[in-house]
Amino acid sequence: MDKTLELLKLAKDGNQNAKDELVKNNLGLVWSVARRYMGRGYELDDLYQIGCIGLMKCIEKFDLAYDVKFSTYAVPMISGEIKRYLRDDGMIKVSRTLKETAYKVGKVRNEILNKTGIEPGIEDISDILNIDVEEIVASLEACVDVESINKTIYQNEGNSISLADKIADDKDEQEEVINKMVIKELLSGLKEEESKIIKLRYFENKTQTEIANEIGISQVQVSRMEKKILLKMRNEYNAV
Repeated sequence: MDKTLELLKLAKDGNQNAKDELVKNNLGLVWSVARRYMGRGYELDDLYQIGCIGLMKCIEKFDLAYDVKFSTYAVPMISGEIKRYLRDDGMIKVSRTLKETAYKVGKVRNEILNKTGIEPGIEDISDILNIDVEEIVASLEACVDVESINKTIYQNEGNSISLADKIADDKDEQEEVINKMVIKELLSGLKEEESKIIKLRYFENKTQTEIANEIGISQVQVSRMEKKILLKMRNEYNAV
C-alpha cells in the first residue's frame, strides 16, 4: 500500500495528523484546479479556500475500494465544489476586463456586419482588435446572460419542465465520474489487443464479426477473448 493510501486509511480511522498531512500534500493540486476558474470576478485566494473544502470532502468520501489514484478522484471533486460555490453565490461575477473585451468585440462585429452583411469570424475580430482568440472566447462566454434554473424549457398540456428538472443529482454525477475513472484504470491494466477489443466492442459498439475482420482473427476467437477479458476485469475490480 502506498503512502497516500496509508494516510487515507489512518485518516478514516480518525487520525488527525494523517488528515493534515494529506491536505498538505495536495495543496498544489487545489491551486492547480482553482486557477482554472480565474477571471470570473473572484479572487484566486477565495477559490483556493473553496477548493480546500472540496479536498477535505474528498478525504472523507474517498473509498479505499476505488481502484484509482486519490489525485485522480480529487480533481473533479474539488472542481465540483468550486463550481457549486460559483453557482450558489448567485450570478457569476464578470471582471471589468472581460466586459470591456466583450463590448469591443460586439462593436466590431456589428460594424463589419452592417458594412458587409457577413458575420465576421472570431479570428477576423482577433486580428482587428489585436486580442487573442482565447481571450475573446472567454469574454463572450462570461458575458452570456445566466438563465434561471426555474425557466421553463418545455411545456405540454399544463405540464412543464424547467432547467432545474434537467440538472443531474450531484451524487449521480459523482458516481458517474468515479465509474469512468475505474473503467479507465482497468483498461490501462490490459494488454494492447485486449484493450482494443473492449474499446471496439463497448465504446464503438462494433459487432464481434466486425472486430474479427479488423484485427484479423475469427469471430469465435473474439467471443472467447471478450469473455476472458471481462472476467479478468471483474476479478481485478473485486480484488481491490
